[in-house]
Amino acid sequence: MTEQPQSTPAMPQNKSGGKFKFLVFGTAIILIAGGIGYQVYNARTAGAQTGVDQAGTSRMNQNLARVNGQYITFDAVANESVKRVGGEILDNLINRTIIQQACEKQGLEVSKGEVTAEITRISQKFKMPIETWYQMLHTERGLSPEQYQREIIWPMLALKKLAGDNIQVSQQDMEKAFVRDYGTMVKSRMIMLDNFRRAQEAYEKARKNPEIFDELAQEYSIEPNSRSLGGTIPHIRRYSGNETLENAAFKLKEGQVSGILEVDHGRYVILKCEGFTEPVVTDMNQVKDDLYEQVTEEKVQQAVSDVFQALKTEARVDNYLTRTSTGANIQQTSGFQNPANVRPAAATQQR
Repeated sequence: MTEQPQSTPAMPQNKSGGKFKFLVFGTAIILIAGGIGYQVYNARTAGAQTGVDQAGTSRMNQNLARVNGQYITFDAVANESVKRVGGEILDNLINRTIIQQACEKQGLEVSKGEVTAEITRISQKFKMPIETWYQMLHTERGLSPEQYQREIIWPMLALKKLAGDNIQVSQQDMEKAFVRDYGTMVKSRMIMLDNFRRAQEAYEKARKNPEIFDELAQEYSIEPNSRSLGGTIPHIRRYSGNETLENAAFKLKEGQVSGILEVDHGRYVILKCEGFTEPVVTDMNQVKDDLYEQVTEEKVQQAVSDVFQALKTEARVDNYLTRTSTGANIQQTSGFQNPANVRPAAATQQR
């Protein structure tokens, strides 16, 4: 089923842990479609979201609490909530509506039964009863069963249907994944900086005295996790996401320090090689089935991400809370009324 200024670039994750997160959170979907209901959303029946209950009675002036005779109203709580988390919740509702509209347009639905079946499949994959799986999600991530169904599983299934099932895994895909997951890795330390002058300063010290690289990482690196460990990072793999970093790491000899690598715009990295791992599996046929499943899932998630980004690009969204507009047809058309003086968001076309 997509990334942070001070995070380690393209650092490989523990294979089993990465796979676990992959299945639990559907990769980027939890970020792009939180708050989505697993039944097809119908904006016309969402009265409770506008302060009107099913009986049609306004709740805006409903009293929610009384403090020494003074009432706190629904309206006061709603206004405070909008100030604190309104932007995030509104973004989730916008994303939900975008996906719902695309499903309706193509005549697609995701039933509660399909959601339950998917959760059963995932829990069985990890050899857990569903209740144990739910308990683990609550303990690890604070997710209730309803949130997990609504905010993760439903959007994942809906976007998979929108993406279609035309997923093809080539021999080259398999070979790259095998090298990535089972091949030799580079044991490394890293210093990350966001200032080239500071990077040059750290590099000169590391080049002259590689033995103090861990001290330099603690002094110079802006990446908090590795900095506290003297620059120690997860082993670097081939085909893990950052070609510049990988190529430099695999050219190093044990004890050698790399040059200054620009791994992202304004992000500089210096590596020290501390050796290489030995492959545990050397024959791809031993893990072929697991590898095929993993690569297929990765391709599905990429397709899902691409579909959602395309939907967002095509959708015209006027956000009156943030006073921005995004998506298609940003140019104001004749007769369009703009009650909130909406302005185009960053990277969108001016009206």
